[in-house]
Amino acid sequence: MSARRKPYPFDRFEPKWQRFWDERRTFHTPNPGEKNFDGSKPKFYVLDMFPYPSGAGLHVGHPEGYTATDIMARYKRMHGCNVLHPMGWDAFGLPAEQYAIKSGQHPAITTRENIAKFKTQLKRIGFSYDWSREISTADPKFYRWTQWIFLQIYNSWFNPETNKAEPISTFRGDDPDSVRLAYVAEVPVNWCPDLGTVLANEEVIDGKSEVGGFPVVRRPMRQWMLRITAFADRLLQELEGLDWPAGIKLLQRNWIGKSEGAEIDFKIDKHEQKIRVFTTRPDTLYGGTFLVLAPEHPLIDLIVTNEQWPAIREYREKTARKSDLERAELTKEKTGVFTGAQAINPANEQKIPIWIADYVLLGYGTGAIGGVPAHDERDLEFAKKFDLPIVEVVQPLDNEPAFGFVGEGIAINSPIINGLTTAEAKKKITKWLEERGQGKGAINYKLRDWLFSRQRYWGEPFPIFWENGRHHSLSESELPLVPPELEDYKPTGTGEPPLAKAKDWIRYSDKATRETNTMPQWAGSCWYYLRFCDPVNESRFVGEEAERYWMGGKQAGGVDLYVGGTEHAVLHLLYARFWHKVLFDLGHVSKPEPFQRLVNQGIILGEDNRKMSKRWGNVIDPLDVIAEYGADAFRCYEMFMGPLEQMKPWSMKGVEGLSRFLARVWRLLMDENQAGEWELSSRVQDVAPEKSQRKILHATIKKVTEDIESLSFNTAISQMMVFVNAFINAPSVPVSVIRTFLILLSPFAPHIASELWEKMREKFAVTPADLSDQSWPEHDERLLVEDEVEIIVQVNGKVRDRFRAPLGANEEELKATAQGLPKMQELLAGKQIAKVVVVPNKLVNLVTN
Repeated sequence: MSARRKPYPFDRFEPKWQRFWDERRTFHTPNPGEKNFDGSKPKFYVLDMFPYPSGAGLHVGHPEGYTATDIMARYKRMHGCNVLHPMGWDAFGLPAEQYAIKSGQHPAITTRENIAKFKTQLKRIGFSYDWSREISTADPKFYRWTQWIFLQIYNSWFNPETNKAEPISTFRGDDPDSVRLAYVAEVPVNWCPDLGTVLANEEVIDGKSEVGGFPVVRRPMRQWMLRITAFADRLLQELEGLDWPAGIKLLQRNWIGKSEGAEIDFKIDKHEQKIRVFTTRPDTLYGGTFLVLAPEHPLIDLIVTNEQWPAIREYREKTARKSDLERAELTKEKTGVFTGAQAINPANEQKIPIWIADYVLLGYGTGAIGGVPAHDERDLEFAKKFDLPIVEVVQPLDNEPAFGFVGEGIAINSPIINGLTTAEAKKKITKWLEERGQGKGAINYKLRDWLFSRQRYWGEPFPIFWENGRHHSLSESELPLVPPELEDYKPTGTGEPPLAKAKDWIRYSDKATRETNTMPQWAGSCWYYLRFCDPVNESRFVGEEAERYWMGGKQAGGVDLYVGGTEHAVLHLLYARFWHKVLFDLGHVSKPEPFQRLVNQGIILGEDNRKMSKRWGNVIDPLDVIAEYGADAFRCYEMFMGPLEQMKPWSMKGVEGLSRFLARVWRLLMDENQAGEWELSSRVQDVAPEKSQRKILHATIKKVTEDIESLSFNTAISQMMVFVNAFINAPSVPVSVIRTFLILLSPFAPHIASELWEKMREKFAVTPADLSDQSWPEHDERLLVEDEVEIIVQVNGKVRDRFRAPLGANEEELKATAQGLPKMQELLAGKQIAKVVVVPNKLVNLVTN
């Protein structure tokens, strides 16, 4: 198409309107207290999950969600709302640091270049962002407040009595560091000796580094942790008031993983120590025939026998080369080593062997499990592999065999609880253990505290210094703490972070040194939605009045609509909710939840039905599509492909189809003169619309409005196609009808709608003049009432013709009309009508001899 004439001149008017919106600041949204702010209007905060600005730029899959939110933003403005619709950049990230290691170019320079590319692409699509609110998480003006929020977390603790975060000054214990929401711990990490750095789980594949394929081992390192587990119950319970997809809520619940059961203490034979095990099925205790510890469990060094030590050491070394994901894989063959030690089952006082196995993780539960092979699939597999005893202790209620039964039933072979149902047995044996000091009822969570530090350069430095082995916070006046310039960004090779190279920067005082870890990329995205409310405030992370207005409303969450990919379904949303709850508890924000309504757009695949990737060579740049077909066709196709939440393949033929639809819209109003110039068609007239035209218009108003509200954009476009088809051959196009249609079209295709509006305005004046200032139309239900019906005409039971008649027309009228039809007169010539059967509002059947 680029080599031939465009079907309509989008290449001329689309850049024109983008300049117009920029120069006029059409989509600028003032804050409370600012000039032109109208507090009488309702607010609507619509937000995209902001992108990481990679060097590759956007492909056509990325703007799908952005297009959906832009349609909603434009629609809500016309509905009289103050709309907050911002865009910014999740700018800290590993790729920019890796490029710095290779090239020596500072990550900030790479990031700025990438942001410029992304911004050019987004502006060319015509999104109505308020660019005055643009933020970057890598901007010191932004991460000053990320560091400030970390200090709020650091200087807080979770009070179990009030069930909320409180200033650490309210803690009455002797060791406030032991309860801080931000604390330091030794935790196992993925260490790659060849690369000299720590790797994230997703950078480790089959025990080797993604880059270079070097061996990776697990080793303990000092890390900053955030005590998100203290909020586990609230994170679960407060999901209920949110308008989120059921599947996403389920993912969050499963990640938090609340389990009710008991903690049971097993004595270790010939040792003073005990092993604590959490189980959701204390009623199966009599069936426990072995214990399994995580290979890293601290008790192993104390209990392992000399004979077993070589095998234990070798197994631990192998385990250290595996990721948690590999270890927990259900399909893999079970492995393990006997420690040589025995534990005592508190129910029957029998000795049971203590093993280690990699499928038990130190970070989950207590790092130890009780093996009940008769009633747990994983334990059964382990017991069969190592020939361990299997004792049945639960009898199913039906005829199902007890061996391998994992459901609830009746306790057997369990003297204390024999004959009781599972629920009764759980209660009784838990009480029995508590009376003997051998256990207690407990609630356990799969959720672990958040490992919050990285051994990277390109991230927010912690506002922390160390003195005499103790950590201390910087004062707020010392923020932002900016990372130092380095001669190179290569890893130190010792496990120390790159910041450790900056000797002058590290030295905080004669006796103190700075923290050299940096925060993870998650940090900025935990609160960026708040900064958008008040992005230039220098005295507060968000102004109180701005926060109360934009995050206000009757619902629990502040952001009215949040759209992004399912890849962030768990961690980003969980972490942001956690930070927000801390800020809420401390009185810094007015709402307990950040995001009220959440929608996840589906992935757009390449034309080959594979995920778009450089690897497959199927990546398509939006700017290439726009050059060929225009931004409006691109936007409309993104929404027309199918339901927003579904996965679907890209098709250039599909874009071409939407381009043809917009060309029909153009030609509905415009004619080309002999000089090849476009001018308003003479068919566009200031005349009253016909009854049928009013009906199709109001049907379109109703359908498009309802579909936008439900984010069913594909069917809204279908209805607008129906509207255009109804008018394409009409002798006249009423100005009043087409104006209303352009308002409906404008959220989807704002450039062509604005251009046609302006062309019409030159001949037919309208107030207010600009399309973006118009109010959204309302449909008149009375005009949609069906007052005519189609009547089928049959001859001897066979359909021969049809006609339209007033709803409720009597039999005589229907008979007369049917017999008067030209086709019927021709068919019935020379024949005698024996009988006429009339079904009111449906058919007339003429029966001949």
